[in-house]
Amino acid sequence: MSQPLVLALNPSVDVEWRVSGVRWEEKNEVLSERRWPGGKGVNVARWLKHLREKPQLLLPLGGRNGEEMAEGLRSEKITSRIIPVREATRANVIVTTAAQGQLRFNPAGPLLSGAEWRRLLRACAEELKGASILVLSGSLPRGLSATAYAALIQIAHRAGVKALLDCDGAPFAAAVRARPFLVKPNQHELAQWAGVKLHTRTAVFRAGESLSKVTGGWVLVSMGAEGAMLLHEAQRRKFFARPAKVKVRNTVGAGDALLAAVARGISSGSSPEEWLRQGVAAGTALTEGEAGVLPSLARLRRCVTQTKVSG
Repeated sequence: MSQPLVLALNPSVDVEWRVSGVRWEEKNEVLSERRWPGGKGVNVARWLKHLREKPQLLLPLGGRNGEEMAEGLRSEKITSRIIPVREATRANVIVTTAAQGQLRFNPAGPLLSGAEWRRLLRACAEELKGASILVLSGSLPRGLSATAYAALIQIAHRAGVKALLDCDGAPFAAAVRARPFLVKPNQHELAQWAGVKLHTRTAVFRAGESLSKVTGGWVLVSMGAEGAMLLHEAQRRKFFARPAKVKVRNTVGAGDALLAAVARGISSGSSPEEWLRQGVAAGTALTEGEAGVLPSLARLRRCVTQTKVSG
């Protein structure tokens, strides 16, 4: 039975410090600390498991953080193929304040050697034989070329597997030319790619159309509290989803929840409108809880019913 394959090239142990407030040049008391397996690709795999899929996660891990990550994945019963690497897996720090919002600190990640990268490429090709889709999500670790994701998309093409992409900057610009099935920039990342500011929904749509012309596939644009847009230029299809109104407590991983639910819809063969509805609902439901904590399926179903999709 085929299953979603998620490749997380730059995973992290996510660490949340809760503080009453941030005072510059002063000591800041940490009221509590939580740690969990994180990074964009790992977030997607955790969500797919939460949605009762059976994802296969492929990732490089090293050092004590890597050991902690592996133990966390085992405890969550996420099937993982680990490629050992020499340098330590990174730890991302989220500082959550009572009234000032969140600060996020993301290290660049380990330096991968050429031999470690080749092992990842071989493992990906092997795992694609049993995959329904390939999800490529997150930043690249040091040592990899900006064309790394493009190479992986080409491997997916040869295997006949749809590739879904979520990254930014130079790796995004290189990868879209390899024509993934779907790309998921947020509004800022789409503006970065297009080289223009996107202040209106019409501007977002036009930039998304231009991107869809390059990829030949679907473009999913996350727009924060405004919702998300899904379009396909060649098929002349466009959908916009407005999310349910909720009290936002956290936004870490909302885009990953969106992508995971869309990936599930693509894998199961549902309609594009339903991909978008389920995706926006997942991202919305996540924002109601604490960072790293997945919402109940009852909360998710409530958000699904309150998400409005228009064509």
